[in-house]
Amino acid sequence: MVSGIFSILFRWLHIIAGIIWIGHLYFFNFVNIPFAAKMKEAGVGKTVTPELMPRALWWFRWGAAWTWITGVLLLGLVFYMGGVLFDAPYTWNVGAYVSLALVFGGVFIYDALYSSPLKDNPRAAHTIAFLLTAAVVLIMRYWAGFSYRGYVIHIGALFGTIMAYNVWVRIWPAQQKIIAAVKAGEAPDPALPALAGSRSRHNTYLSVPLVWAMINTHSAITAFADWQWVGLLLMILLGWHIVFQFYKKSLKIQGF
Repeated sequence: MVSGIFSILFRWLHIIAGIIWIGHLYFFNFVNIPFAAKMKEAGVGKTVTPELMPRALWWFRWGAAWTWITGVLLLGLVFYMGGVLFDAPYTWNVGAYVSLALVFGGVFIYDALYSSPLKDNPRAAHTIAFLLTAAVVLIMRYWAGFSYRGYVIHIGALFGTIMAYNVWVRIWPAQQKIIAAVKAGEAPDPALPALAGSRSRHNTYLSVPLVWAMINTHSAITAFADWQWVGLLLMILLGWHIVFQFYKKSLKIQGF
């Protein structure tokens, strides 16, 4: 009874925080990026950026933090305590602990990949990232024995952890320096907007598959046969394609 009440409460807070976070993420990527170019042309960036960005980034980063925190709490209540993590006859085993280490530690593999020279070859880096994601799925499915819902939500946890890390460790520190430079009338180090922009794009691409992972209860109808994990990987690719189309559309929308 008590765990059920907390589960409902955490779901509610998780959705509220997620709306704040992802809403600002999409604003930055689909609205502000094209608009910022117009501001630069008009020479008003020095006035608008120091006023707009700190406000938006406050909601952005705290939305990210509380989405991640409530998400982890939900994992504990629904999956670790709720008995839906494993397919019978599996239970906690070495594969399960390795899976959790990859889910919550995979962010450092991701960060190393995109801090390496491969960051300048996005196609190669993205291909490697997708193959590593597929490897984690297979480990969870066949070694740990996670159920469909179990490995889908943990891919969501992997993506969400990467996204929260990007916000707090890469995007926010870079934006602080960018805002300070703009306010002082100086040109920011070009590496800073490049870093913040690339990690923000990564978060945007990860966000759509993450939503699919969050609705794992409802997508379980797609879980059939022993190759159900292929469907998850296809949904990740579909999600990335949807975001790609969003970016294309965002560049075509004009002001009045």
